[in-house]
Amino acid sequence: MSKTGLNRLEVGRQAMQAEAVAIQIAAERLGEAFERALDVILKANSKLVICGIGKSGHIGTKLAATLSSGGIPSVFLHAAEAIHGDLGVYQPGDPTIVLSKSGSTAEVLRLMPMFKKFDSPVIAIVGNMDSPIAAAADVVLDGSVEREADPLNLMPTSSSTVSLAIGDALAAALVQARAFTKEEFATYHPGGQLGRNLLMTVGEVMHGLEQVACAQVDETLREVVIRMTQYPHGAACVVDAEGRLMGILTDGDIRRILSEEGDILNFKAVDWMTQSPVSTRLGVSLGDAVRVMEDRSSQISVLPVVAESGGKLLGLLRLHDVYQPNFS
Repeated sequence: MSKTGLNRLEVGRQAMQAEAVAIQIAAERLGEAFERALDVILKANSKLVICGIGKSGHIGTKLAATLSSGGIPSVFLHAAEAIHGDLGVYQPGDPTIVLSKSGSTAEVLRLMPMFKKFDSPVIAIVGNMDSPIAAAADVVLDGSVEREADPLNLMPTSSSTVSLAIGDALAAALVQARAFTKEEFATYHPGGQLGRNLLMTVGEVMHGLEQVACAQVDETLREVVIRMTQYPHGAACVVDAEGRLMGILTDGDIRRILSEEGDILNFKAVDWMTQSPVSTRLGVSLGDAVRVMEDRSSQISVLPVVAESGGKLLGLLRLHDVYQPNFS
């Protein structure tokens, strides 16, 4: 229990709620200046420089990364390092976004005349609309907050969150204005799971037919289990004589069947399979395939892959394969 009588959990919740309210108020303030900021960036058709120092600098670093991922080449310029040679990053006309809670940060204020020498239009995100930086900027976005989210009202919490949210709002609007596509986004994210989901297709990751446990509709569970042991991918696909997918039996199905009475191993696959199972196609992106598997009330971990027409089985995609490269 703190000196205010609130426990730590409640203090944490109140901080998050305060930041949420601050963002909502800032969102309602967006107007003509936001539109002008977008026009400045779009008209320049060049790289964007984000400038700040301290906590605002950390926010600026993140905004530069976010904007770059959305197809707007952006770099972060540390306000203190700028006057020691880093202004060499500029080419004439590069627009600048400056971040300052007080609007009077000395290191940033000192740079304002330099930006004009580089013919750089300046967009300021500030917490004080009557500040020197606001007065010197070409476009000013209001990042003010009533108070910070911490109990002392001192730490840059709500203010830095609002600055970040305004920057993210610019990034989102620029993506829409430039008709930026998923394919372009994927070009800038070739690594990691995000890039994998965007750039790779089911056909590049799935297990081919020769690696999949397959069974005819009239085969027994004993025969199915033997094939599932030979190809342990979590499921057996049941096909007809022409190789068309008829159903699927998963490891979970087998476990449930074992609780039944009778000559279990001689049960027919057709009587216990899931008929007309959810499936996918070769050219579907991994991201779309994952959504098919996970965005449902009962998630599935295996997905048969069938031909575009005719329903012929081509392979099997496991959720495990989506998140871990298949080197087999």
